[in-house]
Amino acid sequence: MRTEVSQRAAELRSERVPYVHARVVLAEKPTSAHPGDEALVLGDGTIDGFVGGTCAESTVRSHGLALLDSGDSELLRISPDPVDDSSPAPGRVVVHNPCLSGGTLEIFLEPVLPTPLVFVHGSTPIAAALVRLGDALGYEMRALPIASEELVSGASGVVVASHGRDEEEVLTAALHAGVPYIGLVASRKRGAAVLASLDPDGRGAPHPPDPLPPDRISTPAGLDIGARTPEEVALSILAEVVASRPRPVGRPVVPEQQAAAAIATDPVCGMSVASVDSSLHLDVADEIGVVVRHWFCGSGCLRAFAAEPSAYTDQPA
Repeated sequence: MRTEVSQRAAELRSERVPYVHARVVLAEKPTSAHPGDEALVLGDGTIDGFVGGTCAESTVRSHGLALLDSGDSELLRISPDPVDDSSPAPGRVVVHNPCLSGGTLEIFLEPVLPTPLVFVHGSTPIAAALVRLGDALGYEMRALPIASEELVSGASGVVVASHGRDEEEVLTAALHAGVPYIGLVASRKRGAAVLASLDPDGRGAPHPPDPLPPDRISTPAGLDIGARTPEEVALSILAEVVASRPRPVGRPVVPEQQAAAAIATDPVCGMSVASVDSSLHLDVADEIGVVVRHWFCGSGCLRAFAAEPSAYTDQPA
């Protein structure tokens, strides 16, 4: 199992798919998990591996999804008994799981996020310096030979340093793909002329309408640090990439702090459950035929609800 999880993790990293690695570090009897058991939580709520039964898995899923937003690690303690955790240690969260069958679990959750991906269009000295410096920073630097909206989708940045070759096409593709940072290496005068010539909507309009405003393109690319050499210009551009990159919230996010649409309450035990397709759920029609979806932490709660829905809702069985 551990070998399979490791292989799956390697596949996800190669495909630049973010996930949360969960590893059991403490398991009190009687529990089905053991120290060293591990699993991966994906952005759709899918769990590959094993870190406990369905109730524990549900808690790991909801906290794992929250950590993909925060970018922080967390030591998750799942206890069958209510615990006073009014003064928790930083990075440690205690959850009361009333349907946990037996002992307490402690699971370390660590987000694994793709390294920043930056495309560079051009074969100029500045483009070459960008690739060298970005590699030294641990970024994934890729050459962009042609304009491709699909190719640059998901990138942290696109830098055009081609001295006039295919600039408009590459900038337009980056705008359509919603790349956070788009830089054009050019003088102020020439850069302004290039932006005025953009036609991202394909209708011959020189000034693109929202949501593709030309001011999303930084030109001259880079922070104003008085750069002169290609290496200094590359440094100023990468500093601007770092400054524009979306930031995680920088603190652990508990499920209740996520958007309401992402979290539901188990009607049987009251636990917070991630309302994603991979969580256990049951569709029940009310008295006027409207189908309502209910979410559950585990199969026990689902079976109890299915046997007598009226005991947990206002609708008749």
